[in-house]
Amino acid sequence: MSNQSVTPSYFEFTLFSDSGSLKYVFFSVCLLIYMTIISANVVITLTVCLEKSLHQPMYIFICCLSLNSLYGSASFFPRFLMDILSDTHFISRPLCFVQIYIIHTYKTHEVNILTVMAYDRFAAICHPLHYHSKMTFRKVLYLLIVTVLYPACLLGYFMYQSSNLPLCGYKLHRIFCTSWSVVQLSCVDTIVNSITGQFIAVTTIFIPLFFVLYTYLRILLVCRKSLSEFRGKALQTCLPHIVTFVNFCISVFIDVLLNQYKVDEVNRLVIVVLSLEFLIIPPISNPLVYGLKLPQIRAVISGILRTNKTVCAT
Repeated sequence: MSNQSVTPSYFEFTLFSDSGSLKYVFFSVCLLIYMTIISANVVITLTVCLEKSLHQPMYIFICCLSLNSLYGSASFFPRFLMDILSDTHFISRPLCFVQIYIIHTYKTHEVNILTVMAYDRFAAICHPLHYHSKMTFRKVLYLLIVTVLYPACLLGYFMYQSSNLPLCGYKLHRIFCTSWSVVQLSCVDTIVNSITGQFIAVTTIFIPLFFVLYTYLRILLVCRKSLSEFRGKALQTCLPHIVTFVNFCISVFIDVLLNQYKVDEVNRLVIVVLSLEFLIIPPISNPLVYGLKLPQIRAVISGILRTNKTVCAT
């Protein structure tokens, strides 16, 4: 039998089960979560875009985080909501690889934006006199272009490799498509794909994470030698980023665990919960953290809400 004849044109998600009338409850909860993600991130995006006082590097990066959350959520939730209500859970091979590509680029864009934000905080705190010369609009634009295009090109090549693999199965023990779950179905040796995947993981995830740790070590050393007032301001601007960074590290760690262990032997509910973590928690927590912790964004949002109340009252 040829490889072409055994390679499926579709995949089936096996983690979905018949939950009877409860599926409408699950659907409603997930729809509410998705609407919350959209609303919270759109508010942050519009606030930064429309308020001229927020047209600064740090807030531009926060806006990019929100846009990335909308991008990643759109690749998962519409399909997931349909699967909750559906009795069959099949996805075509092309759509599966599109979903894999978007979810992976969402993760790499997230860590790269956090890395650029760490550099921005490093420049502002450790080199305040040269901050405006270091973080010009042109440099911010350049950093964002690299942040988007570099992982997009690398992952595009990896997707091309994976999409050409002959597969001897079609069942995915997941609730959405992942590269590792698809590669495991291959009929041939996948050593090249594994090496490529490890290279991409190191260059797009782990090196940026180590850079963030390095910048915060430098920031801590500067804060130790500074006045308490300066330390307080530095902590105020860095705390939202630290919370977001730690949350993302937890998400990456969970995703690595799911890829390393045999998920067939793990409880179905545990896999579902862990799989949803990086697609739900960061997109919800990021706008809440930055909207509540940073007084500049909070003040603009509060002003808009007060204006709307006044208009409605009149």
